[in-house]
Amino acid sequence: MLGLGAPELIIIVIAVLLLFGYKKLPDASRSLGRSLRIFKGEMKGMKDDDVRTKDAARTTPVSGEVLAPAPQPPTDDDLTARLQAEARDAELRAAEARDRADRARSADSGR
Repeated sequence: MLGLGAPELIIIVIAVLLLFGYKKLPDASRSLGRSLRIFKGEMKGMKDDDVRTKDAARTTPVSGEVLAPAPQPPTDDDLTARLQAEARDAELRAAEARDRADRARSADSGR
C-alpha cells in the first residue's frame, strides 16, 4: 500500500494545521462530511437509476399481453410552451404585486 507510518501521519497533520489553522479545521471537516454525504447520496441515486433501467429493459411481455406505449420525453416545443406559460404567470404575479404596492403608496400619501 502507501506505507504511511506514524511519522508521516504526524507530518501530514502538522502541515494541515499550519495550512488551515486550528480554528478553521472544524468548519472544514464539517464541509467535507457534508460533501461526502451528498456524493454518497448521488452515487446511490445513480445505482438505483441503473437498477430501474435494467429491470425495465429486461421486462418482456407475456404472450397475449398488450403493452402500453412508453411515455415520450418532452419535446423542445413542449418545454418552450411550458416555459412561456411560467413566464406569463410570473409577469401576472409581478403586475399584481406592483398594483398592490401602488395602492399602498397612494393610501399612505392620502393620509
